[in-house]
Formats: sequence, C-alpha cells, structure tokens
Amino acid sequence: MNLKRRYLAALLILAMLIGGGATYAGVQFIQPGTGQAQEQDSDQKASTDKGTTSSDEESIGNILDGLKEDNEGELSKVNKAYSVIMEKYVSDVESKQLIEGAIQGMLDTLDDPYSTYMDKETMEQFNNSISSSFEGIGTEVSMKDGRVTIVSPFKGSPAEEAGLKPKDQIVSVDGENIEGMDLYDAVLKIRGEKGTTVTLEVDRPGVEENLSIKVKRDTIPIETVYSDVKTVDRKKVGVLEVTSFSENTAADFDKMLNELEDQGIEGLVIDVRGNPGGLFTAAQDILENFITKDQPYVQIEDSEGEKKRYFSDLNEKKDYPITVLMDEGSASASEILAGAMKEAGGYDLVGTNSFGKGTVQQALPMGDGSNLKLTLFKWLTPDGNWIHEDGIKPTVKEELPEYYYTNPVQIDKTLQFDQTSDKIANVQKMLKGLGYDPGRTDGYYSDKTVSAVEEFQQDKDLEVTGKINEKTGSTLQSLIIEKVQNKENDTQMDKALEVLFQ
Repeated sequence: MNLKRRYLAALLILAMLIGGGATYAGVQFIQPGTGQAQEQDSDQKASTDKGTTSSDEESIGNILDGLKEDNEGELSKVNKAYSVIMEKYVSDVESKQLIEGAIQGMLDTLDDPYSTYMDKETMEQFNNSISSSFEGIGTEVSMKDGRVTIVSPFKGSPAEEAGLKPKDQIVSVDGENIEGMDLYDAVLKIRGEKGTTVTLEVDRPGVEENLSIKVKRDTIPIETVYSDVKTVDRKKVGVLEVTSFSENTAADFDKMLNELEDQGIEGLVIDVRGNPGGLFTAAQDILENFITKDQPYVQIEDSEGEKKRYFSDLNEKKDYPITVLMDEGSASASEILAGAMKEAGGYDLVGTNSFGKGTVQQALPMGDGSNLKLTLFKWLTPDGNWIHEDGIKPTVKEELPEYYYTNPVQIDKTLQFDQTSDKIANVQKMLKGLGYDPGRTDGYYSDKTVSAVEEFQQDKDLEVTGKINEKTGSTLQSLIIEKVQNKENDTQMDKALEVLFQ
C-alpha cells in the first residue's frame, strides 16, 4: 500500500502500530489515548503570571518523593481485605494478582480513559514488540466505557483507508470479543505484521448494526509535515499539513514555512485535521511563529489549581492572513494550536468541532518495571477555557460532502425495493455523491432508488437488477473512496482558502 501521509510511528507506544522504544523521564506531555509519553525539554520556557521565565517543572522524582508515605489509617481496610483474602480464600491466590488488581481498581474509579497502568510483563512485551518495526494499522486509541475507542485514524493510514473513524468502538478482533479486556492486551491483538489483515467489529455512533471492517496492516512511515502551494484569485497561498506532533515536527514546519515565505506566499493554511496530537513542545515551538508575546498561547493547571502561562518572544504577527483547518479527529496538541490561533492570534478556524482532549498525562515508573500513566494537569486555552470533552468550535463551520461520512458497504442480504434500513440510507448517500439521484436518503428503497441503482449498474458494466448485491456494493464503495481521496473534492480546504481573503 502506498500511503499518502506519513507519521512518526517511533513516537507512538500504544497506538496500534509498532514504533520505537519508550522512555519516561522528566515532565512528559503526551498525545491522547495511548500515545507514548514524551519527555519535555529541560530548557522549556514557561512564564508565570508575573512575566518571569521558569524551568522548574516538577520532575517524576519530585512528584514521587513528595507523596504522602503514612497511609496506614486510610488503607487499613485495604490491608484487612488483602490479608483475609490471602489467608482465608478457598483457593490459592497470588499476592501479585491482588496488588495489580487493586491498582487497576483505583484507576477504574477515576473514570479517566487516559490514566492507565501497565504491569512489568506488559511493559516488557510492549517495549520488545515496538522496537522491531514500524508496522500496524495507524490509529490512536483510548479506553472508554470498557471499550477500545478510536481517537483518530492517521491520514492515509490503513485504518483511514478501511473506513475507521473517530469515536468508533472496537468490539471484537478477528471474531474474539475484546469488550472489558485490558487496553494493552486488546491493542496487541489488533497490531501485526505488514501485509496481514485484521477484521474489526466496530460499534459506530448513529449506526444501527455493528460494522465488520477489514484492515490490511502496513508500514507507517515517519514524516509529519507536508507543504503545498495553491492559488486563490491569483494570490499564492501556502498550505502546511501537520499530521502529528513529534520530535522533528517543529523543525520541519519551520523549514517548510521559510521555504513558502521565500516563494512569496500571501496567505497560509495550517491543516491539523485528523491529527491526534503528540509532543507538547512541538506545538509550542510552532505557535511561537505566530502568537505575539503580549498574551499567553496556552495555560497549564496542576492539581492544586495553580496555573502556568506560556508566552512566546515574538514581537509582530505575520504580514499575511492565516486560517487553521480542523475536524473531529483533531485532538490534544492540535487543539492547543487551534485554541491559541483562535483566541490569542485572532485567526479563523475552519471545519468542524475538534475532539475535546484537555488533559495532560505523565508516565510514572513504579520501581519494579511497571508503569502508571496518570492525568496530572489540565491545559487551558489563552482565555482560560477548558475544552475537555467539548472540543473547540470553529469560527467558520464547514462540513465535507455527505458522502465523506458514509460507512463501508456490508451486504449480507441483497438490498431491494420496498425495504428500509440504515444500510440502504448509506447506499443512497453514496449514489447521490457519485451523481445519481436516489430520490431520497432516509433508508427507504423507493422506485427512484431502483432507477438510480440500475443507471449506476449500467454505467459500471454490472448486471442491471436495480438491487444492491455484494458486487454492486463493493463497486460503490471503491468509487466513493476514490472520490474522497481526490483533493479537488475537499470543500473544507476550499472554504479555508476562501476565508483567507474575505
């Protein structure tokens, strides 16, 4: 498979792909779901409300050293339960099993999909498996309501090309139910070698029946920034697409931005659609190109409610207009960028509401090879808004055409006249997107839908029956995928370019 977009798989530890080894040290800002924690640069600048510069972020050591040691009274009930189970339970019980279960139980009560625990064996398994290659399906996941939930499939990845979408919940893998399974165990079942295929049963919001989606695993390449030049009303516009925030993203962004400016661009579009986030400092460095020093571009709030504001050293804004493209797959660091550009920069955000991930996690080693990844901070927009679970609203809302949101066609029984179902509604939207008139898109298979199907079948040299069988359905789906991948049909990009010079 020739991927059109590339991602730095080495920076994703549990994102259903195999990447580089994980290191946990210092203050680490991570992407949503199960992305690898990233070490924050020790010389990172953080200005307080008084305008001073500070680099005294809490280290892991400081956090662990400052914990309350004497919990005897508070944990007496736990100790009693542990003792009675170990000594009196009818069957043999391993102490390790009880301890690991207690830790997981505490995390479960937090109702936080981003706070997770990996025991020593799981950590070793992941560290061994992720160091072998860069292969997988290419999507970021978290655990929500006991289900593996997709934050965002990477653009151009096998997951996206197969039709997986943000907020899809994976119910089973190759026929094995994974509901209630530990996130890391579930992810291990989904990952695999390049060229192999995994079948995922997916519960998609708003779809009546679960979908069965086959994904062919592939190599996930490493570039994260792409540059393009477009012309709008004879004006040259630069486009920088950021697919994730990794160690080299900011440097690549700066290099490509300078090249575009050398070409004399008169406007810029920053595209973070489908970007699940990444390294906080990468977003920070990019923002320092655009947000002036008179106001913060992000705020970080700790568990005590103390806020630290981050400022740039920039004196003047760019002399050309800028818009930011985002969608429901834009999360975490993408939202930090979008929020800053909107509130501190006054730039337009075009697209749809973002994902809504406003917390920051830090990975804490437990001393025996196990690891606790815990939510320790909130991040706030320049104006102090916490966007967690709500996302950021665009200033200019623009949906993609309806056929972009259609689901994979799955025909287990021929669809025909006078039937009603979600599958029929899905097919009707595809027909409409391809230029055929089904008469309606509410799921009722009308006479007009029969005519549209017959016309489609005749045009594509299929048996003309007016019914949707597996062959007709797969042909429809293939043509819709081709149309979605054609950049000329990207109405959100068209709108972002239009807004620039209004």
